Amino acid sequence: MIQRMTRPESSSVGDAGQTLAIQRHRSPDRPRLFTLFDREWDLVPEVYAPVYASSTRLFTQWLQYPEGGSMLEMGCGAGVTAVMAALSDCRSVVAIDINPAAVENTRLNTIRHGVAGRVRVLTSDMYEALDPTETFDLIFWNSNFVEAPATAAYESDLDRAFFDPGYASHERYLAGARQHLLPHGRLLLGFADLGNREHLEEIAKRYRYRTDTFIEERHTTASGRTVTFQLLEFVPLGNSVS
Repeated sequence: MIQRMTRPESSSVGDAGQTLAIQRHRSPDRPRLFTLFDREWDLVPEVYAPVYASSTRLFTQWLQYPEGGSMLEMGCGAGVTAVMAALSDCRSVVAIDINPAAVENTRLNTIRHGVAGRVRVLTSDMYEALDPTETFDLIFWNSNFVEAPATAAYESDLDRAFFDPGYASHERYLAGARQHLLPHGRLLLGFADLGNREHLEEIAKRYRYRTDTFIEERHTTASGRTVTFQLLEFVPLGNSVS
């Protein structure tokens, strides 16, 4: 786990656009409630705010939830995707986040939308809090796809929603997935062209996955930047590496 610490001046994380995005997420005008999918949602401070970006809405719409099956969401944030999965007749959903504020935010929204009995919310660094034998029909992560230098450190839990130093978290996501994926399950990742797709595919190959683009769509952000959001699927090529 990367510990919270002051970011070294020599290890710049992200660009000016990403810095502004984090500042916007900490704005004093940030709402405590927001509307998405014709529903009202709680929003807790220091949690990624779906109102400031398109990714949560897009990926939640694009996912094909396993009806009557099980889903693991990594990095659940405010809990929108986990709740919508439960409302879409997933039998069970496990929602994980390393940020305790996000875990509380997701719990609030499972209660608000009446699915607390079908969504288990855990504070965890990737798969650590799961039982080693627990498996799922679908594993999904709306990832912190902006790659930072491997020497960079997080200043706050909110930073974890935006940056991944050296893609260490992406590697751990892929390294642990096979243990928790059912034989015919699907492993998906929310990504964007702001990320390092080449590095991601190098990691995927090490863990014997082919990377397919399931769907992608271009959007203009609030700052005027054009971003192509991508829902990627990792298709197993054979036995995992030892």
